[in-house]
Amino acid sequence: MKRADGIKLKHTDVMYRIAAQVMAKRSDAQNAIELFIPHEPIKAYMQEKRKAGTPVSHLAVLMAGFVRLFAEYPALNRFIVNKTPYARKEIAFGMVVLGAKAEEGTANEGTMSKIYFDPNDDIFEVDRKIQEYIVKNRKGDNSTEELMRKLTAIPGVLRFAVNLIKWADKHNLLPKSIIDASPFHCSMVFTNLASIRTNHIYHHCYDFGTTSMIFAAGNARDIPKMKNGQVVLERCIPLGMVMDERIASGHYFANAFRRFREFMADPHLLEGPAPKIVTDPEI
Repeated sequence: MKRADGIKLKHTDVMYRIAAQVMAKRSDAQNAIELFIPHEPIKAYMQEKRKAGTPVSHLAVLMAGFVRLFAEYPALNRFIVNKTPYARKEIAFGMVVLGAKAEEGTANEGTMSKIYFDPNDDIFEVDRKIQEYIVKNRKGDNSTEELMRKLTAIPGVLRFAVNLIKWADKHNLLPKSIIDASPFHCSMVFTNLASIRTNHIYHHCYDFGTTSMIFAAGNARDIPKMKNGQVVLERCIPLGMVMDERIASGHYFANAFRRFREFMADPHLLEGPAPKIVTDPEI
Protein backbone atom coordinates (compact mmCIF):
# COMPACT_ATOMS: atom_id res chain seq x y z
CA MET A 1 0.00 0.00 0.00
CA LYS A 2 1.45 3.37 -1.05
CA ARG A 3 1.53 6.32 1.32
CA ALA A 4 0.04 9.67 0.38
CA ASP A 5 2.97 11.60 1.84
CA GLY A 6 6.01 9.45 1.08
CA ILE A 7 7.84 7.12 -1.28
CA LYS A 8 8.96 3.78 0.12
CA LEU A 9 12.73 3.34 0.09
CA LYS A 10 13.82 -0.13 -0.98
CA HIS A 11 17.59 0.18 -1.17
CA THR A 12 18.69 1.88 2.04
CA ASP A 13 21.88 0.69 3.72
CA VAL A 14 21.48 -2.62 5.53
CA MET A 15 22.43 -1.02 8.86
CA TYR A 16 19.46 1.34 8.64
CA ARG A 17 17.09 -1.45 7.71
CA ILE A 18 18.28 -3.33 10.79
CA ALA A 19 18.05 -0.19 12.96
CA ALA A 20 14.43 0.30 11.96
CA GLN A 21 13.68 -3.23 13.15
CA VAL A 22 15.64 -3.01 16.40
CA MET A 23 14.43 0.50 17.26
CA ALA A 24 10.78 0.15 16.32
CA LYS A 25 9.69 3.44 17.90
CA ARG A 26 10.96 6.93 17.17
CA SER A 27 11.49 7.44 20.90
CA ASP A 28 13.94 4.50 20.81
CA ALA A 29 16.08 6.21 18.17
CA GLN A 30 16.39 9.80 19.38
CA ASN A 31 19.74 11.57 19.37
CA ALA A 32 20.19 15.12 20.61
CA ILE A 33 22.72 17.86 19.91
CA GLU A 34 23.16 21.49 20.92
CA LEU A 35 24.16 24.01 18.27
CA PHE A 36 25.17 27.61 18.96
CA ILE A 37 24.55 30.03 16.09
CA PRO A 38 26.51 33.33 16.24
CA HIS A 39 24.01 36.16 16.46
CA GLU A 40 26.10 39.02 15.04
CA PRO A 41 26.03 37.94 11.33
CA ILE A 42 22.25 37.51 11.50
CA LYS A 43 21.81 40.86 13.26
CA ALA A 44 24.01 42.64 10.70
CA TYR A 45 22.12 41.04 7.82
CA MET A 46 18.75 42.04 9.26
CA GLN A 47 19.92 45.64 9.74
CA GLU A 48 21.17 45.72 6.14
CA LYS A 49 17.85 44.47 4.78
CA ARG A 50 15.83 46.84 6.95
CA LYS A 51 17.79 49.81 5.59
CA ALA A 52 17.26 48.48 2.04
CA GLY A 53 13.49 48.35 2.61
CA THR A 54 13.30 44.53 2.53
CA PRO A 55 13.18 43.59 6.21
CA VAL A 56 13.31 39.95 7.31
CA SER A 57 12.87 38.42 10.76
CA HIS A 58 15.14 36.25 12.90
CA LEU A 59 12.68 33.44 12.34
CA ALA A 60 12.87 33.85 8.56
CA VAL A 61 16.68 33.57 8.61
CA LEU A 62 16.55 30.34 10.61
CA MET A 63 13.69 28.83 8.61
CA ALA A 64 15.24 29.77 5.26
CA GLY A 65 18.41 28.01 6.41
CA PHE A 66 16.39 24.88 7.16
CA VAL A 67 14.60 25.03 3.79
CA ARG A 68 17.93 25.28 1.96
CA LEU A 69 19.28 22.47 4.13
CA PHE A 70 16.45 20.13 3.09
CA ALA A 71 17.07 21.07 -0.55
CA GLU A 72 20.72 20.02 -0.32
CA TYR A 73 20.42 17.14 2.18
CA PRO A 74 17.25 15.25 1.20
CA ALA A 75 17.81 12.33 3.59
CA LEU A 76 16.84 14.72 6.39
CA ASN A 77 13.36 14.57 4.90
CA ARG A 78 13.00 10.82 5.39
CA PHE A 79 10.79 9.17 7.98
CA ILE A 80 10.06 5.73 9.40
CA VAL A 81 6.57 4.22 9.68
CA ASN A 82 5.94 0.65 10.77
CA LYS A 83 9.72 -0.06 10.61
CA THR A 84 9.80 1.03 6.95
CA PRO A 85 11.78 4.03 5.59
CA TYR A 86 10.16 6.60 3.31
CA ALA A 87 11.24 9.74 1.48
CA ARG A 88 8.81 12.57 2.06
CA LYS A 89 7.17 14.10 -1.00
CA GLU A 90 7.11 17.66 0.36
CA ILE A 91 8.87 20.08 2.69
CA ALA A 92 6.50 20.87 5.56
CA PHE A 93 7.47 22.42 8.89
CA GLY A 94 5.31 22.25 11.98
CA MET A 95 5.35 25.45 14.01
CA VAL A 96 3.52 26.79 17.05
CA VAL A 97 1.95 30.23 16.74
CA LEU A 98 1.08 32.13 19.90
CA GLY A 99 -2.41 33.51 20.13
CA ALA A 100 -3.09 37.23 20.30
CA LYS A 101 -3.85 36.96 24.05
CA ALA A 102 -0.99 34.64 24.99
CA GLU A 103 0.60 37.31 27.19
CA GLU A 104 -2.57 37.37 29.29
CA GLY A 105 -2.09 33.70 30.20
CA THR A 106 -5.34 32.54 28.65
CA ALA A 107 -5.97 28.82 28.23
CA ASN A 108 -5.93 29.07 24.44
CA GLU A 109 -2.38 30.42 24.15
CA GLY A 110 -1.40 29.06 20.78
CA THR A 111 -2.01 26.77 17.88
CA MET A 112 0.13 24.50 15.75
CA SER A 113 -0.19 23.50 12.14
CA LYS A 114 2.16 23.26 9.14
CA ILE A 115 3.79 25.63 6.72
CA TYR A 116 4.82 24.34 3.29
CA PHE A 117 7.95 25.34 1.41
CA ASP A 118 9.43 24.74 -2.02
CA PRO A 119 13.13 23.78 -2.23
CA ASN A 120 13.74 26.91 -4.32
CA ASP A 121 12.17 29.32 -1.80
CA ASP A 122 14.68 32.00 -0.84
CA ILE A 123 14.76 33.99 2.38
CA PHE A 124 12.31 36.64 1.14
CA GLU A 125 9.74 34.06 0.05
CA VAL A 126 10.20 32.19 3.32
CA ASP A 127 9.61 35.41 5.26
CA ARG A 128 6.46 36.11 3.24
CA LYS A 129 5.09 32.62 3.88
CA ILE A 130 5.87 32.85 7.60
CA GLN A 131 4.05 36.16 7.99
CA GLU A 132 1.07 34.83 6.05
CA TYR A 133 1.09 31.66 8.18
CA ILE A 134 1.19 33.60 11.46
CA VAL A 135 -1.70 35.90 10.51
CA LYS A 136 -3.81 32.98 9.31
CA ASN A 137 -3.19 30.85 12.39
CA ARG A 138 -3.79 33.63 14.88
CA LYS A 139 -7.24 33.88 13.38
CA GLY A 140 -7.70 30.15 14.03
CA ASP A 141 -7.99 29.58 10.29
CA ASN A 142 -6.25 26.24 9.79
CA SER A 143 -7.21 22.66 9.06
CA THR A 144 -5.53 21.39 12.25
CA GLU A 145 -7.81 23.47 14.49
CA GLU A 146 -10.83 22.35 12.50
CA LEU A 147 -9.87 18.67 12.87
CA MET A 148 -9.32 19.07 16.63
CA ARG A 149 -12.70 20.75 17.05
CA LYS A 150 -14.41 17.89 15.24
CA LEU A 151 -12.63 15.20 17.28
CA THR A 152 -13.49 16.82 20.62
CA ALA A 153 -17.04 17.87 19.81
CA ILE A 154 -18.64 14.55 20.80
CA PRO A 155 -17.71 12.82 24.10
CA GLY A 156 -15.88 9.52 23.58
CA VAL A 157 -15.09 10.16 19.93
CA LEU A 158 -11.58 11.48 20.51
CA ARG A 159 -10.07 8.26 21.89
CA PHE A 160 -11.66 6.13 19.17
CA ALA A 161 -10.63 8.56 16.43
CA VAL A 162 -7.01 8.81 17.61
CA ASN A 163 -6.68 5.01 17.80
CA LEU A 164 -8.20 4.70 14.34
CA ILE A 165 -5.85 7.34 12.92
CA LYS A 166 -2.83 5.59 14.46
CA TRP A 167 -3.90 2.26 12.98
CA ALA A 168 -4.56 3.77 9.55
CA ASP A 169 -1.22 5.59 9.61
CA LYS A 170 0.67 2.41 10.47
CA HIS A 171 -0.95 0.59 7.54
CA ASN A 172 -0.61 3.47 5.05
CA LEU A 173 -4.37 4.01 4.93
CA LEU A 174 -4.44 7.54 6.32
CA PRO A 175 -6.13 9.92 3.83
CA LYS A 176 -4.12 12.85 2.48
CA SER A 177 -6.64 15.25 4.00
CA ILE A 178 -5.86 13.95 7.51
CA ILE A 179 -2.11 14.00 6.86
CA ASP A 180 -2.36 17.60 5.66
CA ALA A 181 -4.27 18.55 8.81
CA SER A 182 -1.92 16.71 11.20
CA PRO A 183 1.00 18.74 12.64
CA PHE A 184 2.65 15.42 13.53
CA HIS A 185 3.20 14.55 9.86
CA CYS A 186 5.92 16.95 8.74
CA SER A 187 9.58 17.25 7.83
CA MET A 188 10.45 18.89 11.13
CA VAL A 189 8.95 20.82 14.00
CA PHE A 190 10.39 24.18 15.01
CA THR A 191 9.62 25.95 18.26
CA ASN A 192 10.99 29.40 19.07
CA LEU A 193 11.09 29.47 22.87
CA ALA A 194 12.87 32.83 22.77
CA SER A 195 9.48 34.28 21.84
CA ILE A 196 8.30 33.44 25.37
CA ARG A 197 11.66 34.49 26.84
CA THR A 198 12.87 31.07 27.93
CA ASN A 199 15.79 28.75 27.23
CA HIS A 200 15.97 26.12 24.53
CA ILE A 201 15.04 22.51 25.26
CA TYR A 202 15.52 19.09 23.69
CA HIS A 203 11.99 18.31 22.55
CA HIS A 204 11.16 14.65 21.98
CA CYS A 205 10.22 13.40 18.51
CA TYR A 206 6.68 12.02 18.54
CA ASP A 207 6.15 8.30 18.05
CA PHE A 208 2.91 9.17 16.30
CA GLY A 209 3.20 10.70 12.85
CA THR A 210 6.31 11.11 10.73
CA THR A 211 8.35 13.95 12.26
CA SER A 212 12.00 12.90 12.28
CA MET A 213 13.52 16.11 13.69
CA ILE A 214 12.54 18.80 16.19
CA PHE A 215 14.44 22.04 16.70
CA ALA A 216 13.98 24.40 19.65
CA ALA A 217 15.57 27.87 19.74
CA GLY A 218 15.96 29.63 23.07
CA ASN A 219 17.15 32.90 24.58
CA ALA A 220 20.37 34.27 23.10
CA ARG A 221 23.34 33.82 25.40
CA ASP A 222 27.04 34.63 25.59
CA ILE A 223 29.23 31.62 24.80
CA PRO A 224 32.97 31.59 25.69
CA LYS A 225 35.21 30.92 22.68
CA MET A 226 38.92 31.03 21.97
CA LYS A 227 39.99 33.77 19.52
CA ASN A 228 43.62 34.71 18.95
CA GLY A 229 44.65 32.85 22.07
CA GLN A 230 42.14 34.62 24.31
CA VAL A 231 38.76 33.66 25.71
CA VAL A 232 36.03 35.97 24.42
CA LEU A 233 32.28 35.95 24.78
CA GLU A 234 30.23 35.56 21.59
CA ARG A 235 26.48 36.21 21.52
CA CYS A 236 24.78 33.11 20.14
CA ILE A 237 21.33 31.68 19.46
CA PRO A 238 21.19 28.20 21.03
CA LEU A 239 19.36 25.42 19.21
CA GLY A 240 18.37 22.14 20.84
CA MET A 241 18.07 19.50 18.13
CA VAL A 242 16.53 16.04 18.47
CA MET A 243 16.61 13.68 15.50
CA ASP A 244 15.66 10.14 14.52
CA GLU A 245 18.99 8.40 13.93
CA ARG A 246 17.36 5.79 11.67
CA ILE A 247 17.01 8.19 8.71
CA ALA A 248 20.69 9.04 8.13
CA SER A 249 24.22 8.48 9.42
CA GLY A 250 25.92 10.63 12.03
CA HIS A 251 28.35 11.77 9.33
CA TYR A 252 25.45 12.93 7.16
CA PHE A 253 23.86 14.85 10.03
CA ALA A 254 27.21 16.45 10.92
CA ASN A 255 27.79 17.63 7.35
CA ALA A 256 24.25 19.01 7.17
CA PHE A 257 24.63 20.96 10.41
CA ARG A 258 27.98 22.37 9.28
CA ARG A 259 26.24 23.57 6.13
CA PHE A 260 23.50 25.14 8.24
CA ARG A 261 26.14 27.08 10.19
CA GLU A 262 27.50 28.38 6.88
CA PHE A 263 24.07 29.73 5.99
CA MET A 264 23.76 31.43 9.38
CA ALA A 265 27.27 32.92 9.12
CA ASP A 266 26.31 34.54 5.81
CA PRO A 267 22.53 34.78 5.25
CA HIS A 268 23.19 36.29 1.81
CA LEU A 269 23.61 32.65 0.73
CA LEU A 270 19.86 32.26 1.26
CA GLU A 271 18.93 34.87 -1.34
CA GLY A 272 17.75 33.71 -4.76
CA PRO A 273 16.94 30.17 -5.91
CA ALA A 274 18.83 27.24 -4.43
CA PRO A 275 22.13 26.77 -6.30
CA LYS A 276 21.51 23.03 -6.20
CA ILE A 277 18.60 20.77 -5.30
CA VAL A 278 19.54 17.18 -4.51
CA THR A 279 17.07 14.33 -4.99
CA ASP A 280 17.08 11.54 -2.44
CA PRO A 281 19.58 9.05 -3.88
CA GLU A 282 17.39 6.11 -2.90
CA ILE A 283 14.48 7.22 -5.13
